[in-house]
Amino acid sequence: MAARTPTVVLRRGRERRLRAGHLWVFEGEVEEVRGDPAPGELVEVRSWRQEFLGRGTYSPQSAIRVRLLTHQEERVDEALFERRLRQALQLRERVVSGTTAYRVVYGEGDLLPGLVVDRYNDLLVMQTLAVGMDVRKELLADLLLSLTGCRAVYLRNDPHVRELEGLPRHQGFLRGEAELRQVVEEGPARFVVDVQGGQKTGWFCDQRENRLNVAALARGGEALEVFCYTGAFGVHAALAGARSVLGIEISEEAVRLARENARRNGVVDRCEYRVANAFDELRALAREGRSFDWVVVDPPAFARRKEAVPRALSGYRDVNLWALKLLRPGGFLVTCSCSYHVDDAALWGVVLDAAQDAGRRLRLVELRSQARDHPALAAMPETRYLKCFVLQAVC
Repeated sequence: MAARTPTVVLRRGRERRLRAGHLWVFEGEVEEVRGDPAPGELVEVRSWRQEFLGRGTYSPQSAIRVRLLTHQEERVDEALFERRLRQALQLRERVVSGTTAYRVVYGEGDLLPGLVVDRYNDLLVMQTLAVGMDVRKELLADLLLSLTGCRAVYLRNDPHVRELEGLPRHQGFLRGEAELRQVVEEGPARFVVDVQGGQKTGWFCDQRENRLNVAALARGGEALEVFCYTGAFGVHAALAGARSVLGIEISEEAVRLARENARRNGVVDRCEYRVANAFDELRALAREGRSFDWVVVDPPAFARRKEAVPRALSGYRDVNLWALKLLRPGGFLVTCSCSYHVDDAALWGVVLDAAQDAGRRLRLVELRSQARDHPALAAMPETRYLKCFVLQAVC
């Protein structure tokens, strides 16, 4: 007789979010666990009335106790994972073009919670950020290679969030071998991606469409890229006709790659990079009397937890205040936030406060978000995190 699937029963009234399509069951929503599921094992989720709500993987050490893989009474097996991966790839075939660097799997957005896969040429960089995906990484790697035709899978399992799942942090090849420095195409540009040592999986695919979209606004002007990482916004601006680009980044290694990227794209004569704290350098530029026609502010996440929001808002206000003080009348400010806990309204309020203090009047040209290879699941606001405001100073 087959063993019964372990069951997680929710507390009364906690099923509504799951019925709407959300994929997470939080620790505080669990009334009872029937059976003794191992980390990553499949469990059924039921309401307090014993109504079936879905099947997912169990994470006993995480605040997210269950991550649903389906809301249907269907088998969760290799065929389901293959189907999910095929669907993810079919979407990328429709929405990604002109690049050899893009996100193949965006976790919950592709109904594969806890799994992130980026493609750089023929190399796949995979992160299994939850125990349910980690125990299946061998299967996932084999399916990905079969479906994509890529030659290697590299694990970047070094994010801190793995520790919250009781998982070790490590990285290395899981399948095959490839160069750990990949030269990728993005529109008219070529960039070096440091798969082993770079941030995230080595590159920020989520900003690709924003980089390509706003570059032309710098044509003929002087550009400033704050928190420039390896210089992608600025290189695109130079290729679009910016007279000069100044990039600010605190990481010496990132600046070294930014300079290499400028050389690789033939714009090194117009691109200058400074290793500096962005907040200090913006003040120094103001003291020097500098001004710019195009400023991009793309900081790291200032609020990784809800408790950090007040301090994060102060940081966003400060950096936008000084960016606006450096912006010429008629110039463009592209300001971003990748902090999920800072929503559009909060960031907008901070920018307006900064504009008032800087004595500037702004108009919104465009409101943008993450690239289309990062699809947001409608029932999960957590999957939409990137905000990008394109603004013009009217005075």
